[in-house]
Amino acid sequence: MFRRRNLVLCLHALVAMIFVAMILGSVAASAQTYTVMHNFGITAKDVYSPDFSGMIAQGRDGNLYTTAPLGGGNYGAVFKVTPAGTYSIVHSFVGSDGGVPQGGLTLGTDGNLYGTTFQGGSNEAGTIFKMTPGGTITTLHTFVGTDGSNSYAPPIQGTDGNWYGTTYDGGTSSYGTVYKLTTAGVFTTLHSFDYSDGGSPYDPLVQGSDGNFYGTTQRGGTDGYGVVFKITPAGAYTVLHNFNVSDGAYPWGGPLIQANDGFLYGTTEADGSGSGGVLFKISLAGVFTVVHNMSEATDGGNPFAGVIQASDGNFYGVNGNGGAHNNGTIFKMTTKDVVSAPYSFNLTQGGFPEVTPFQHTNGILYGDTEDGGTGNVSPCKTGVCGVFYSFNASLPAFVRALPNVGRVGYKIGILGQGFSSSSVVKFNGVKATSITLTGTTFIEATVPAGASDGYVTVTTGTTTLKSLKKFTVHNSWGTGTAMPTPVRNAATGVLNGRVYVVGGSTTGTSGSTSPRNQVYNPVSNVWSSAADYPTNISGAATAEVNNILYLFGGTTTGSDVTSAVYSYNPTTNAWTSEAAMPTPRQDAAAVVESGLIYVIGGVDAGNTRYSTVEAYDPASNTWSTKAPMLVGKSEVSAALLGTTLVATGGYNGTAVTGDTEGYNSGTNAWSTLTSDPTARNASCAGVLSGSLFVAGGGNGSAALTANESFSLTTNKWTTTYAPLPQATFEAGSGVAFGQLFCFGGEDAFQGTVLSNVQIYQP
Repeated sequence: MFRRRNLVLCLHALVAMIFVAMILGSVAASAQTYTVMHNFGITAKDVYSPDFSGMIAQGRDGNLYTTAPLGGGNYGAVFKVTPAGTYSIVHSFVGSDGGVPQGGLTLGTDGNLYGTTFQGGSNEAGTIFKMTPGGTITTLHTFVGTDGSNSYAPPIQGTDGNWYGTTYDGGTSSYGTVYKLTTAGVFTTLHSFDYSDGGSPYDPLVQGSDGNFYGTTQRGGTDGYGVVFKITPAGAYTVLHNFNVSDGAYPWGGPLIQANDGFLYGTTEADGSGSGGVLFKISLAGVFTVVHNMSEATDGGNPFAGVIQASDGNFYGVNGNGGAHNNGTIFKMTTKDVVSAPYSFNLTQGGFPEVTPFQHTNGILYGDTEDGGTGNVSPCKTGVCGVFYSFNASLPAFVRALPNVGRVGYKIGILGQGFSSSSVVKFNGVKATSITLTGTTFIEATVPAGASDGYVTVTTGTTTLKSLKKFTVHNSWGTGTAMPTPVRNAATGVLNGRVYVVGGSTTGTSGSTSPRNQVYNPVSNVWSSAADYPTNISGAATAEVNNILYLFGGTTTGSDVTSAVYSYNPTTNAWTSEAAMPTPRQDAAAVVESGLIYVIGGVDAGNTRYSTVEAYDPASNTWSTKAPMLVGKSEVSAALLGTTLVATGGYNGTAVTGDTEGYNSGTNAWSTLTSDPTARNASCAGVLSGSLFVAGGGNGSAALTANESFSLTTNKWTTTYAPLPQATFEAGSGVAFGQLFCFGGEDAFQGTVLSNVQIYQP
């Protein structure tokens, strides 16, 4: 349940007489260094009681910036703290420019700071603002209610440069909104919550590696206890999880984070098995797990804030209650899910923290508390004004790229410390030849030619600092760990963010088919094995429905053709025989639309190319026949774009084609679309950012490197993308985390079978 301030005020009088004992106990128990950097409420115009979503931002100057909703001249303020502890108010709100800033700040790529106010503005519904490091405020948007109101959370900057955020109230149903604000100032409400799909979001959004945004609502959903949701940049909204008390309730004030394992991590303020809230993780596909149930007696309880993954790889957060003095804790969770509380707040040095800790690039954690401290300026009183603190756990220093994505030739900001004119910047080991130094805490570097996805490093003298997250180079190819068994013409499918590469041929000629089920984890870049396919198989079509992988047809010996269908369940690690296809075939394509799997084209044992299209319903395990393609062919690249099934390329029995067709399930009809400029078959293909990308493939005996995309909206092909580094024919294809993965294949028709993994980042 929620902690109420009046209860806290009553408790303050009871604990005041034992402050000294608590301080001594706290220091003795802590192996790390906790320091109060500022006691709020020590002057008449000071701020006090920062709470909930107050995100802390590190400026280009290396200083820390955030907000407090109270004080600073009545309407709240933005304040700054240097790493050495010097505190100052940067801007005091006056109402007309906003008031009661709850959410803290986000650093933009332009060096300015962005935030929201809960109230104020011309409609008293709050504002979105931009602030220079010197304190000059520009109001970017004033909420009117129908477009949202009363935002707790600051906006975040998407990879497209635009700003995305949430409001607590307002919108169509008065349960809050998700919005987008372009760099040109165009405001769009992307989604209005209606309680059934969530309501009253406190938290900022986070952009996942797939390009979509993720967040939580404090209430609403199926059971009324809040939800985890996904929303695309275009506004397509999906509830990923409904909290139900047993797995937590009421996620407050802390943004989700995407950790190095690819999962999103967050907290709920209440409930779980111990009623003190939970720490949870959820995959981008919506698989939810309670990682830890908080215990007030040991690690603390009621986390009003989120967690961070720090430079030691462990997770850190704060609990609003519990601990040794019942004033909250700083907690730590290892990557093995072991939780401890290295510091318990004692009220004199701060208490009841409600803001997610922030790790400065110097390695030190910083945060503030709603209560505690020694400030006593009216209307706050001793013990309730709050403090700004640092917590030095001897964590490694690092650098932070801003933004963490870009193309070759783009200028990227890098935050850190100790920089000099001799500093060397590298993107995944490739040296940047153009850098601009601003003081010792900020470098602007141009992404060099040849750079690929990987860590950014800055070397100054004998010190090398590395980014915590990999920098993403758009329109570039990277490499993954080679496959344990090289194969071509394998069936591939993605389940829970892992790519299953099933079967395939181990030589360039017919025969030598394999039953192996090789599993690739794109996050860890590690291969593992799952249950083998029931027979040797190559050239099977594959599709995924409800986290089940289906394989259709193929050849078991290299000379036969089968109609067999099997499904694979990753939970049980078992294959199940399903209703056979009406038409035996190999080298077909399979695409899912509205729960049906359409199996398209293919070839029989006599080398006859099919135009046949048959639809499989996994729910009823039955087949139906659909309208045939306009051209019969095998080795087609096919995918769903919107509600249209698009099939391109392939071999028609006499030639490789670039023919592109579209199928409408509503009319059960195919139509001709613009042909691929590069005729090819057996390509690596997948949908990225709403377009069908087709890379490599073959034309005659030659393997290709061409990488092109087809947009159904414009009915046009784009040919200017970075080519495959290794020309590849019959590679396996998979799309995960917004990237296209090409597995193995061969370097020419009946050539050398490859084990490489080529990864395209659009």
